[in-house]
Amino acid sequence: MLLFDQYLLGGAELRNRIVMAPMTRSRAVENNTPNALMAQYYSQRASAGLIVTEGVSPSPNGLGYARIPGLFNEAQVAGWKLVTDAVHAKGGKIFVQLMHTGRVSHQDNLPAGAQVVGPSSEVCPGEMWVDKSASMQPHSVPHAVSEVEIKHVVREYANAAKLAVEAGFDGIELHAANGYLMEQFLNPNVNKRTDGYGANIAGRNRFVIEVADACIKAIGGNKVGIRISPQGVFNSTGDFAELEPQYLTLTRDLSKMGLVYLHLVDHSAMGAPPVSADLKRKIREAFNGTYIAVGGFTAQTAEKALEAKEADLIAFGRPFISNPDLVEKLKTGAKLVDPDMSTFYTPGEKGYTDY
Repeated sequence: MLLFDQYLLGGAELRNRIVMAPMTRSRAVENNTPNALMAQYYSQRASAGLIVTEGVSPSPNGLGYARIPGLFNEAQVAGWKLVTDAVHAKGGKIFVQLMHTGRVSHQDNLPAGAQVVGPSSEVCPGEMWVDKSASMQPHSVPHAVSEVEIKHVVREYANAAKLAVEAGFDGIELHAANGYLMEQFLNPNVNKRTDGYGANIAGRNRFVIEVADACIKAIGGNKVGIRISPQGVFNSTGDFAELEPQYLTLTRDLSKMGLVYLHLVDHSAMGAPPVSADLKRKIREAFNGTYIAVGGFTAQTAEKALEAKEADLIAFGRPFISNPDLVEKLKTGAKLVDPDMSTFYTPGEKGYTDY
């Protein structure tokens, strides 16, 4: 089966074509710093061809959720070195996903001196968990970043990319999906700017292009991937009139820049509207690098997608939570264990390393 064949991703030799998708788990309990428990969790799943970590903030301002990890100081580099060493010791490969939460944040989840930011000042609808009050709270009002401040955010991403290499990661994934900061700039339902970072396709794409360019210059395109979710609805994004031409323009530009992969999310298995087969095909054709597909795959449907050349790699999310040996189970057809959803974002080993 193609699913279990080796694959060369940039300079990384993957033992199979199975990717562990990024999933927030909220276990960085001390100063948003990775720890030995997290190293154990990722090493348990190192049989995946590639692991993409949970969302990791490149900035204090991007730590919008409780207990999510960062990558902007030396303590965090040391914590992530525990993780990468543990994964590499088992022959695995691991990319870090850089996720700035932007307006999907609460001020009490941020460290001292940090602020909630976004492309515009509109509050993200809905609520999120806040440890300080031990309750669900509405999102905080974001500060609309100026053009000068945007340049600083771009530098934060590039710095995090350099720190990722220092921490031993095989590469980085830029999270431009699911309604977080990069997609907040892409989506006109959120981005209300009328300056050079909004107003039209080129303006809305600009921040993502600048971040990608800065990261490529910092560590090389063969270590930089990106995740997108066109037609996604998370965090009040949603469809818009110019969606297809905008995403095709973005994809072509990223392809010319030499990114190592594009990771396209279809959340229809979780109840969101599907990404149309036609748009998936067009994006696949517009990108010259590796294409990763994710969204409700089984071993059988993954194999069919690979055989049809609809993707080069297939990512699996929640099955990896409760099946650290997922690769072997997919190979043998063994029954999968269902995850305990009540432990997805809680601190401690229960529902994390005890499956």
